[in-house]
Amino acid sequence: MDLYALKSIFKFISVIGIAISLFLFSSVMVGWFYNEDMRLFLYFDFLLFVGNSIIFLLLKDHRMKLSIKGGIFSVNLIWLLLGVVGAIPLMLYTGINPADAFFESVSGFTTTGATIFSDIESLPRSILYLRSLMHWLGGMGIIVLGVGLFSLINPSGSMTLFKAESTGIKMEKITPKVKDTALRLWGIYLLFTIMDTIALWYAGMTPFDALNHAFSTISTGGFSTKNASLGYYDSTWIVWITTFFMIISGINFLAHLKFFSTGRLDGYKREEVLWYLTIFILLSVMLGSVDIFVDYDSYSHALTHSFFTIASVLTTTGFATLDYEQWGHMAISIVFIAMLIGGNAGSTAGGVKVIRYIVLFKNIVTQFQKTLHPSAIVNVFIDRKKISSQIIGSITGFIFLFVLTNMLVTLYLFARGFDAMTAVSTALATVGNIGPGFSLTGPVHNYAFFSDVDKIILSIAMIIGRLEFYTVFLLFSRKFWKNF
Repeated sequence: MDLYALKSIFKFISVIGIAISLFLFSSVMVGWFYNEDMRLFLYFDFLLFVGNSIIFLLLKDHRMKLSIKGGIFSVNLIWLLLGVVGAIPLMLYTGINPADAFFESVSGFTTTGATIFSDIESLPRSILYLRSLMHWLGGMGIIVLGVGLFSLINPSGSMTLFKAESTGIKMEKITPKVKDTALRLWGIYLLFTIMDTIALWYAGMTPFDALNHAFSTISTGGFSTKNASLGYYDSTWIVWITTFFMIISGINFLAHLKFFSTGRLDGYKREEVLWYLTIFILLSVMLGSVDIFVDYDSYSHALTHSFFTIASVLTTTGFATLDYEQWGHMAISIVFIAMLIGGNAGSTAGGVKVIRYIVLFKNIVTQFQKTLHPSAIVNVFIDRKKISSQIIGSITGFIFLFVLTNMLVTLYLFARGFDAMTAVSTALATVGNIGPGFSLTGPVHNYAFFSDVDKIILSIAMIIGRLEFYTVFLLFSRKFWKNF
């Protein structure tokens, strides 16, 4: 790595560090509001701000330019550093060990929502807010935040970072400048957060709980301020409000951006969105029917909680209102299918993403057609646009890496002595950034029982899933480091 690239990486990381320190200060203010002793948190945040500011000032005259390799390396490094930065306040104010704190921090920033805390309601308000804030910052993407707030990188450098961090099969931008697109995306993200907060407050939550749950909902994270998650409130209005905002947060934010910028609904008429909504409704009705026939619940109760549960799992949010494992094997199978799918590309949701399945199945159909008619020229089209063989190959590789990563984590957990359901679902829940799994990591359990080594491995799995595999696995290629 040459000195120029190293300076560019350090300068960009310092920009992110400054931004994070400013956001973390809001947690200090929350603690002051609730009369908590925030001196240690303030000292840490001050050192974080000053340290990154010094690095930035030392490099202020350096014209930052990141290659694709530099952007990929920066993204990986930043997500590891975020885990450390978020872990320190958790250790200072809850007394948990470094592995627990790192796991909780990574779970927050990757919007996984898996927690090691068994008594969440006993945590200081500043820490409850911090956990939700980590979700909110990680939801739209720390790198997109940096690109949007600071015009420090030239256009090619910005595009490199935007590609390295954003999710989906194809990077899009509505405005000519990536920085402007990122800023507008954050504007919509903020708007949805405010709308959700007001709605939840009106529905009966306290302002503090409403803000925290809005942070977790719009980011599709899943951290709650209550031990029973949203089941604590026993409110149909809160359940439906959260269901609605989870679903819209699982839609490609570029569709929202197009609507708010031009008033056009084109983005919502795309195949991915239509299939996403169809899958959501179909699985919700199926799960509700199981509840009606197994537990003999009323139609309104069954459909309310089935729609909520599928929205929570499909968008990889991870909220819970009840223990759906009690509904039997059929219910578990339906929820498991939702875990495998995920939301839209370009949304805050994790998982494989609906668009990849659409391309995958269409490609299978074309292969059948080519087998039957070898001389025919058959292509894959999405929204009447031809999908290149390069994108199809990328999706195939993604699916392979998704399966491989889940298999490795599953085998590790199974070798550690955990039952098959716990091993398989925990791997999928962490790699897919979902949060709750089944059995020992089900919706009414947490991750505290895992060893420190387990938690570090699961934390890495969450980062790999958040960065969608290629960005992480490229680091293990000798070609990546050659002439870096």
